[in-house]
Amino acid sequence: MIVEDFLRYMLAERDASPRTVDTYRDALNDFQAFLSKLDNQMTPEGADSDVIRDWIEDMMERGLKASYACKRLSAVKSLYRYALRKGIVERDPAHKVTGPKKEKVLPTFLREEEANDLFDRLEWNLDDIKDVRARTLLLLLYSTGIRSAEVVSLTDDNVNLITREIKVTGKRRKQRIVPLGDEMVETIKSYQQQRDEKTPATDNSRSLFRDDKGKAITYSMVYHIVRNYLSLVTTQKKRSPHVLRHTFATVMLNHDAKLGSVQKLLGHESLNTTQIYTHVTFEELKRSYTSAHPREGKNSKL
Repeated sequence: MIVEDFLRYMLAERDASPRTVDTYRDALNDFQAFLSKLDNQMTPEGADSDVIRDWIEDMMERGLKASYACKRLSAVKSLYRYALRKGIVERDPAHKVTGPKKEKVLPTFLREEEANDLFDRLEWNLDDIKDVRARTLLLLLYSTGIRSAEVVSLTDDNVNLITREIKVTGKRRKQRIVPLGDEMVETIKSYQQQRDEKTPATDNSRSLFRDDKGKAITYSMVYHIVRNYLSLVTTQKKRSPHVLRHTFATVMLNHDAKLGSVQKLLGHESLNTTQIYTHVTFEELKRSYTSAHPREGKNSKL
């Protein structure tokens, strides 16, 4: 009961997105399943700190990554903070519990030549609405750095081809304005013309991206489009929409964009989040140095 109350609170009062609520639900269901294995009568109200630590250990033994376990722990911490405020529990057993140490993994991104191959060297059929939609979607992700969830929520009203900008609704419903370049404007204009001829809207949202039946595109569809097309230009294993977001940030910084500007374009609340891309660009610089410098093929320790 406490879990469902908490999830309703997240959706109604905290204005969390349905996807965030689903993520919390999965984490809390896993926590409840673990409690039931210990004692089929145990509920979150009856768990203590040691039980929560045992759950973390269980997740690691099941092969979950540290970062994933930490996200699940964060959901449980939020649950207990809510329960404490509501007087459902007298103390917060998760307050002093720390998650496993996260492995330091730099964001995965395309090399600039791979990104150029995606748009310039692939054979796109610009008379086929599927190809036109896919190319427009990929170019928008790459040229603006917006998230896949933000793409899904875009409507025609969010796109202004005259002022060359889009209004993006990010996490916690925060909005930001992202500029569009000449190529992006022409690409969207061409796509909208073909889309309206071949896939008229069947919903009231006037979604920018629609499937073949005219309904709003789904996150799953975005993921599969990105994965399928990235596989044509790169051999790296990770080929999610977020790879294009990482690529956007890396390319911008490589071309001397200011860190604060990239932060605003990405919709990061903290500059620290954006700074990880400075490490990415430096790692790329080191690889270039090691491969290109005539002395570095021998015994470089850089």
